[in-house]
Amino acid sequence: MKKAALLFTCFILSVIPSFARQTPPDTVKTGIYITSIHDIDFKQSEYTLNLWLWLTYKNKQFDFVQNLEIPQAKSFTKSFSTIDSSNGRIYLLMKLQCVMKDSWKINNFPFDRQKLRFSIENSQFDSHALVFQVDSLGKQYDPRFTLRGWNIDSFKMATGIKAYETAFGDTSIPRPHTEYSSFQVRIGIGRDASQLFWKMFLGMYVSFLIAYICFYIHPDNIDSRFGLGVGSLFAAIGNKYIIDSSLPDSTTFTLVDTLHGITLFFIFAVITSSAWSLQLIKANRPDKARRIDLLLAQVVLLVYIVLNVYFISRALRG
Repeated sequence: MKKAALLFTCFILSVIPSFARQTPPDTVKTGIYITSIHDIDFKQSEYTLNLWLWLTYKNKQFDFVQNLEIPQAKSFTKSFSTIDSSNGRIYLLMKLQCVMKDSWKINNFPFDRQKLRFSIENSQFDSHALVFQVDSLGKQYDPRFTLRGWNIDSFKMATGIKAYETAFGDTSIPRPHTEYSSFQVRIGIGRDASQLFWKMFLGMYVSFLIAYICFYIHPDNIDSRFGLGVGSLFAAIGNKYIIDSSLPDSTTFTLVDTLHGITLFFIFAVITSSAWSLQLIKANRPDKARRIDLLLAQVVLLVYIVLNVYFISRALRG
């Protein structure tokens, strides 16, 4: 009988810790209200986000004033915070200004659509201790504020678990893997690019048109034709360097690269046709040189317009 009681006691003592380990994590109800998004720096992949953040929870040890972590922020400051614990739960409200780092997708620039991401974690308590819950009551951003040149397409809030393949030096963790609960916000924005497109690419199209005029200059004036063609070539290259200086580095072939590549190719085609016309003039065949110029003028213009319309339409479809 004593042996049975001893075994029962050992069983209880072994089961109780397992139940204790299975205690559900505390819930932190979280919401935000964005007051402004500004200082979008496309070259440095940065933007500034001003917002109100509030959290409601029970465990005082969470101390989000000190333990708040914003993984994607280059820097952030708390300009205001207040804590109310009168009803047995802690209500924390703070004003944040965050300089965020993100990766821009510039394949379709200037008809690009971007995702601005914001997330928070608790730097001291993992997902076994706390989980976030979305407070979606009311508006999440000020409808009166506008992003200059951008429109907000979507606004989504969610919670998730972020895994880190490290124990952060904690030798009590059996393997290098930790998980933290995160509160996530994704803001979809689309660029209002109708005027920006012409502002950036007008020089390129003027360069092409200057080169295109060569087809209507008589082959006898071959020096003028070569001069216009070569000048247009350098003007198009200069326009591309100006646009590239305002964009982040990219290893992919973007719309900017495509349109400038097409323009450079067709300017080269115009210069080549001028060389061909020169050969015909030297062969004493001016009439044939003129006919070829007029034919190539129609073909080059038509193909150039079609290619531009195709690639721009594909970028607009996103």
